Amino acid sequence: MTYSDAHLKLFSLNSNPELAERISKIMDVPLGKVTSKQFSDGEIMINMEESVRNHDVYIIQSTSYPVNDNIWELLIMIDACVRASAHSVNIVMPYFGYARQDRTASSREPITAKLIADMLVKAGADRVLTLDLHAVQVQGFFDIPVDNLFTVPLFAEYYMNQGLSGDDVVVVAPKNSGIKRARSLAEYLESPIAIVDYEDDDAKRENGYIIGNVEGKKVILIDDILNTGVTFSNAASVVREAGAEDVYAVASHGLFTKTAADLLENSGICEVLVTDSVATQNRKPKNVKYLSVDDHMADAILRIHEGRPVSPLFQFDKTQD
Repeated sequence: MTYSDAHLKLFSLNSNPELAERISKIMDVPLGKVTSKQFSDGEIMINMEESVRNHDVYIIQSTSYPVNDNIWELLIMIDACVRASAHSVNIVMPYFGYARQDRTASSREPITAKLIADMLVKAGADRVLTLDLHAVQVQGFFDIPVDNLFTVPLFAEYYMNQGLSGDDVVVVAPKNSGIKRARSLAEYLESPIAIVDYEDDDAKRENGYIIGNVEGKKVILIDDILNTGVTFSNAASVVREAGAEDVYAVASHGLFTKTAADLLENSGICEVLVTDSVATQNRKPKNVKYLSVDDHMADAILRIHEGRPVSPLFQFDKTQD
């Protein structure tokens, strides 16, 4: 899977340069030369050191911590490409920050996911390629094409290779909002599902109980964003009390903020599987395992650039088109 079209330019900003390097090598397309610096007052300056005139530009940038700096760096880079007469500006965003604020849950709250979408479009982006949006309806906030790749097929392949499938495994949603994601993984693994629910307010994580049977089973907890580790830690406690044999956890994006590493190490979870969509500087738990999305993202970029369908990437057993 290599490509050497002179009209494709690939750039990396500062959020996840390691992932960008791997994508670049897989595509056999060198990363473009760009410098980004901050002035003493925090203002960001971008300087592209090569021409992008009439090129299709792909900018790799996750909007993870420091979220606002990474968003502004991306917006400024888009503006630079537009002013330099790029043919198209395509955003490759493995992690889309602010996606959790996708609705007005109470009075006078913003819908920040829509605001970020508007800012990207207004700056001049022509297309967005992202990975496991917190809510798929965020795609509708954009007035440009959005390709939202799924991680569940990648996780399914990994667990099947580990022998974790069938009736001996139960896929568990650690909260009510994750039922659809749990069902999707369970279908691939041909395993039953269960749900962790709470008698009190969901945010308090008290009086948890399991809906379904996990006794004597190997359990896989699944979520999209692993932030503080509290959700997985509490869910692991609930399923163990219900008789689960071994507990695994998987999430699309590993942020590992606050005391997440300590919580997860002491949770009794055998392994925490995440992708490399986020390059966090926080301490990572000793039981973490990374699954790279470099090949997945590289394949999607090439398909988009060559005008081929991206839909085969949504399935575990990808077919050639």
